[in-house]
Amino acid sequence: MRPVLSCDEVRSLEDLIEKEGTSKAELMELAGEFAATQVERLEPKRVLVLVGFGNNGGDGWVAADILAQKGIAVDVVSPVEPDEIPSTLARHVARRTAGRDVTVYVGPSRDELSGLIAAADVVLDAILGTGFHGELRAPFTIWIEALNDAAATVVAVDVPSGLDAETGIAASACVRADETATMLAPKLGLFSADGPEYAGELICGELYDKLDGVIDDIEHAAEILEAEDLIDFMEPLPASVNKYTRGSVLVVAGSGTYPGAAIMAAKAAARSGAGYVAVAAPDACANLIRLALPSVPVFAMPSDSRGSFGAAAPMQVVELAKHYNCVLCGPGMTTAAGCMSVVTSLLALDVPLILDADALNCLASVAIGGIDATPELYRREAPLIMTPHTGELARLVDEESIDDLASAIDASQRIVWAAGSDDLVVVAKGPTTAIVGVEKVLLPLSGPAALATAGSGDVLAGIIAGTMALNHEGVEAWELLAAYAVMLHSYTGFAAAERWGEKSVIATDLIDLIGDAMRLATDEVLGGLEGARDTADKEA
Repeated sequence: MRPVLSCDEVRSLEDLIEKEGTSKAELMELAGEFAATQVERLEPKRVLVLVGFGNNGGDGWVAADILAQKGIAVDVVSPVEPDEIPSTLARHVARRTAGRDVTVYVGPSRDELSGLIAAADVVLDAILGTGFHGELRAPFTIWIEALNDAAATVVAVDVPSGLDAETGIAASACVRADETATMLAPKLGLFSADGPEYAGELICGELYDKLDGVIDDIEHAAEILEAEDLIDFMEPLPASVNKYTRGSVLVVAGSGTYPGAAIMAAKAAARSGAGYVAVAAPDACANLIRLALPSVPVFAMPSDSRGSFGAAAPMQVVELAKHYNCVLCGPGMTTAAGCMSVVTSLLALDVPLILDADALNCLASVAIGGIDATPELYRREAPLIMTPHTGELARLVDEESIDDLASAIDASQRIVWAAGSDDLVVVAKGPTTAIVGVEKVLLPLSGPAALATAGSGDVLAGIIAGTMALNHEGVEAWELLAAYAVMLHSYTGFAAAERWGEKSVIATDLIDLIGDAMRLATDEVLGGLEGARDTADKEA
């Protein structure tokens, strides 16, 4: 796992490194050196460095100096003369660099800047760093518009200028980078909201040679999961396995209006490894589900006049659920009164439970002021995984909206910490999905935009259920199990986009690619481990 830090955590880390004997001036030199290395890899003959007023600009001045010493022609564009830069550290390195083999342009016109950009093979963006938020002012708005209009090859230092490093929200003018050379650890905003669109390829420079020894001494906003962290879920099936030892899932879902959600969730659960999957659905749609899933038992529950679970359904659902290793509740269920009773009844049952879609809306409806204000509604001994998208998450915590990864993590932590259970996990779905537990926030592999299609969440819920059933006897960390399921879902998206095209993927395409996703995940793990062994052998 690799740490992802908030802006405050980055500042704390820098302070800790300074206490250990490496000054912020030395870190600036190291950051500039790392940025220069990333630019040099692109083999440019001429480089343009855009610098701002602060320490991010200081990194750029250092990089410019190093590149010039390597025989590369370097132009630096600054908003003010080097002597007028307000940051002490940045002013020092700017004066040093300006006196060497670089050409400095102070406050150029738009046309002059466009000419400099056109002449450069690579542009290094060192205008604004992690302290930026809000909107930009001139001249930086003009610089960034000129840069983006030129479609130049851009390497950003730490974060693209104009991107909020905390929220990932881009200002109206924001640099579109091909690569972002981020320092010490990735910043949360690079994974949130507009971050992935503007940051391009992320390359992290650790800078400090003892980083592993100090980074765990500060809080981590999140951790990036690497494939080898999930290797325990990729073991082959033992020869003695049978359909019962592979685990069983009851899918409580569907309605007369939305029978397809139950079908997709159940089929995905079976494809994900569960040995036995059954569906409990309102009798208004039970026969349709039977026709679509001939290998899956379907239990018809009493329905109301609208085809949703009726008042007599909760007792029957609970009696049935007692016989399964886990229960998935919610896809296509609606929020009728009987559905609310089904959800609250299942929460009281001692069985691992996944609440998805309308089950979460039902839970939000019975709470006042957010479920975190009344944690007794969902506090339980057995494991509970919630899978809200941002709209559902906002309803669960009674917020008007949740628009970025940092806010989604915060809302999810409120839910988890209010209950205080190690077996409660919130899967906060979005362009970057966060797996939030009591102690950890994990960021598994994000899928492509192709996954943004109706029913994709039902497939993910089924994958989580199938994974939970298959591993029902030996789960040490439910966050890791959920992260593995999210990773599989992402791989189905990549496989489906490759087969049908990004814009043509529909949710049912994903289900039959779950097996391919499992192979892709396993190949990545084995390839990564083989690469690590080769590296270790060379070092030895």
